[in-house]
Amino acid sequence: MQRKITRRRFLNVAGACGAAAALALVLAGCGGTAPAGSAAGSASDAEPETVLFTDSAGREVEVPEHVDRVVPSGHTATQVLITIAPEKLAGLSQELTEDQLVYLGDRVADDLPVLGAAFGAKGDLNKEAVAATGAQLVIDTGEYKDGMKDDLDALQDQLGIPVVFVETKLDEWPQAYRTLGDLLGVEDRGEALASYCDHAYSEVSDVMKDIPESERVKLLYCLGPSGTNVIARGSFQANVIDMLADNVAVVDSPSGKGSGNESNMEQIALWNPEVILFGPDSIYANVADDAAWQAIPAVQEGRYYKVPTSPYCWLNYPPTVNQVLGMQWLARVLYPERFEGKGSAYDVAKSYYETFYGYDLTEDAYNGLTS
Repeated sequence: MQRKITRRRFLNVAGACGAAAALALVLAGCGGTAPAGSAAGSASDAEPETVLFTDSAGREVEVPEHVDRVVPSGHTATQVLITIAPEKLAGLSQELTEDQLVYLGDRVADDLPVLGAAFGAKGDLNKEAVAATGAQLVIDTGEYKDGMKDDLDALQDQLGIPVVFVETKLDEWPQAYRTLGDLLGVEDRGEALASYCDHAYSEVSDVMKDIPESERVKLLYCLGPSGTNVIARGSFQANVIDMLADNVAVVDSPSGKGSGNESNMEQIALWNPEVILFGPDSIYANVADDAAWQAIPAVQEGRYYKVPTSPYCWLNYPPTVNQVLGMQWLARVLYPERFEGKGSAYDVAKSYYETFYGYDLTEDAYNGLTS
């Protein structure tokens, strides 16, 4: 991803106006004075300067040099933009819940329109509403997929607004934030978030290098009302757990959806995980009283945890920058002795909430999120 240094300025000049502009420029070059109200020298007659931006899909897109109003393409981009430049948001992909407003209410304007999402299962972006916001740019983030170039080009043509894609892999968040900081003119903020992500990933990666694959915790991440949907090894949704554990959910076709792959209690028993994570809106609260789940040793022995979900899920659904927090949290849950002297799970959560949301997370609030 790069922004080319060459800038293009376009003037709204045609016919007689073009002649007037040319004459005015000549006069100015000779020390003369352009007539009042002439096209030359009038900022109002010039379109904003633009730069060429090469996005993560390899597309060259002409974008405004100075961006003041931006629209997210969907939910992942909304989360990312809230962390780096909430003051530039011209709309949201979906309405924030009361729970999310606890952490984000001071960062996000309360009158932003809800625009929907361009891609994904719903694909309900309201294009007329986007145009009405006066947005100068649409930003898409997430995982690169085949066919994305055509989808992005089509959306750009439909909106008449530049659309760019910034890929956001777990190990590439520093670059993503630096790119966004440059694109949106918030370089210092982008660098601050990039530095946080760089340190967090490096710290956890260094610890994991010393834990052989054979000694990593056998883990299963369960979702859904019955808890029998699983996040399979190799899925984009499984980035964190695949990095930190032996993800026992091995299936033929890992789903990239946040709902994961369907499974059943018989298969879960065969996988026999040492630790189980339960995701949003799952059976976590009642699993201890469920006879089928009580037959699973990890549940019998209390080796199961709830994945925190406020203001967004820490591990996936969707997999976005909150994975950086989830990575730090889960690593300390699974291997506490390896992180002695490196800050507790609460310490890293508090630091993340302060850095990314400007929110002072108390220990009581943390306990409420994780239990």
